[in-house]
Amino acid sequence: METNKTGGCLCGKLRYTLKKEPVQTMVCHCKNCQKTSGSAFSTIALVNRIDIEVTGQPRRYSYNGDSGKELTVNFCGTCGSPVLLDIAAMPSLISVKVGSFDDATWFKPQVAIWHKSAQTWVPDIADCLAVPEGG
Repeated sequence: METNKTGGCLCGKLRYTLKKEPVQTMVCHCKNCQKTSGSAFSTIALVNRIDIEVTGQPRRYSYNGDSGKELTVNFCGTCGSPVLLDIAAMPSLISVKVGSFDDATWFKPQVAIWHKSAQTWVPDIADCLAVPEGG
């Protein structure tokens, strides 16, 4: 990795630094990601939990995803920005919301999950594997 990737919330009270590259990049079209992102999908970088250093104390909200498994959004208690997502089914990984990176120009999704829930006006992403449900 050329430099550490850094990011955080809108107000800067919740910050992180990645020590290694993400293990996978993706977009998720599930209905819950549409709601938690306030958009048509969520942009995600999956990172080994041991490869991220977080400063600040996130607030958390847990819910069951479309798969029925628990997900926990970690967001800033001051500005409300969602930054990280804990995925109960993958405890060694953490999902980083790509919009929270200081510089996300490197991002290119490899997989689009819950593609069957994609908004009809969202075009398919070139060279991105579309999976009907979860990956």
